[in-house]
Amino acid sequence: MTLAAPLLALAVAAQVSPTSPQIRAADFARHVQRLSSDAFEGRGPGTAGEVKTVGYLVEQFSAFGLEPGGDVVDGERTWTQAVPMVELTPKGAPVVAATAASEDASLLFGRDVMVWSPVVEGAVSVDASEVVFAGYGIVAPEYEWDDYAGLDVRGKTVVVLVNDPGYATGDPELFRGRTMTYYGRWTYKFEEASRQGAAACLIVHEEGAAGYDWTVVLQSWGRPQLVLDAAADETPTEVEGWISRPAARALFTAAGRDLDQLSVRALERGAEPVALDATFSAQVDNAVRRIESDNVVARVTGRSRPDEAVLVCAHWDHLGVREGAANEDNVYNGAFDNATGIAAMLEIAEAIAAQDPAPERTVLFLATTAEEKGLLGSAFYASDPLVPLAKTVCGLNIDGVNTMGPLQDIAIVGYGASELDDDLRAVAAAQGRTVVPESSPEKGYYFRSDHFSLAKVGVPMLYTDDGTVGVERGEEWVRTQKERFLKDRYHRVTDEFDPEWDLRGAELDVRLFHALVRLWSSMPDVREWSPDSEFRAAREASLRGAAASGGGR
Repeated sequence: MTLAAPLLALAVAAQVSPTSPQIRAADFARHVQRLSSDAFEGRGPGTAGEVKTVGYLVEQFSAFGLEPGGDVVDGERTWTQAVPMVELTPKGAPVVAATAASEDASLLFGRDVMVWSPVVEGAVSVDASEVVFAGYGIVAPEYEWDDYAGLDVRGKTVVVLVNDPGYATGDPELFRGRTMTYYGRWTYKFEEASRQGAAACLIVHEEGAAGYDWTVVLQSWGRPQLVLDAAADETPTEVEGWISRPAARALFTAAGRDLDQLSVRALERGAEPVALDATFSAQVDNAVRRIESDNVVARVTGRSRPDEAVLVCAHWDHLGVREGAANEDNVYNGAFDNATGIAAMLEIAEAIAAQDPAPERTVLFLATTAEEKGLLGSAFYASDPLVPLAKTVCGLNIDGVNTMGPLQDIAIVGYGASELDDDLRAVAAAQGRTVVPESSPEKGYYFRSDHFSLAKVGVPMLYTDDGTVGVERGEEWVRTQKERFLKDRYHRVTDEFDPEWDLRGAELDVRLFHALVRLWSSMPDVREWSPDSEFRAAREASLRGAAASGGGR
């Protein structure tokens, strides 16, 4: 449990060092500029850019005096954790078809549906699968909600709504109101359909509820996909995808049902699923290519509790190089996303390694691969952790660091999820700053970066965003800068190092993160999820399992 506020304030005051010589804006800039240079070729997993990136990280961690924290090979601990992945590239457009009331129903790939297969095979097909509407496709015991209750969907196609009932109603007493829970995220919909044994799952797309328009669906899933090679041992749904709201409405109408009425009924706890007089068929033919990639792992071993760890993670990868003319700018440099996060990690690592005395707990630095491809590096680590999950006290994920100068505040993504919020609030106060919730909680940003992989298996994780008010330029200027980045640079070749960045704010944030890590690695108590968190049960199960095997705290 978190210390009482006065004790926490005293503990924080002991950790916040405004003059830590290891954390400097100039060094931060040097790391960002190097990692986002054209020489690193956009840091694509499985490319020459990865080799250069991994080499640079190992060089820096070693120079700072950290120890290798990765796989053991031939009896020696290495700097990397191998992450086996598979690239699935569709051979042409998938073939889709549907019937309603025994009549052919028009479904056009790209316009009406966007489907793919996560199965690590060549050709995958679903043939005349019965269609079932399963509401929001959610099984959430803590909310007393089960859209699959009494329903057998083995071999069938489930159609589900995006987001969750709280968003649709705005009722703060239903799930978390307009704040998206994990159950509203599209990844959860597919995972639950797989657990239920469905052959296919189609999510009904709506721009507001999804947080992006149909064009994003086309761009995201119309290109090669990476999956973990470990997934070959699992049994995912054969076909996953999206169906546009107009196309879904037309299919339901042809089957004698009203999608809009069923959507309203799906907002009620205990609403029964509805079998449609319809079938769905799809065939996907993938080219399969295995890719070798690595997480980079370094550690500072704790002096009194070395078996317990605080995790600091940031993804090293970006989008690589695009095809195009030789005279075009084809490198996705990923300067902000996420060379800044890796630079922050390196600065923190240097400061922790120089700490005397060493921290009480081990601090593990995890630079992940393939975050941009679906959080694959962190997902693999969560399934094969280098420190037991029950012994991982908590963690911080850094994905993008403020380049706009000093800000009066800092935002928490997933505000209220855990006791870590109190720690950030105390550390920020020591800097004369405040903490605010994220501005768009309905978009589910908490589920879009690497901390989420660890949260799913129970590890309390903190994820922040830039603040909202500039010390010198106010709120409107900050808002404009964020909008310009999303419009002009996010996931574009224009995300390059800018010598005009004001990195005073970056230095402040890195010092704040460093203070958090020092606090977590030295305090005697542990951190917990909030009582209503969807991740609390996973944490409790992890701790029970460790205690039963003799590995409890």
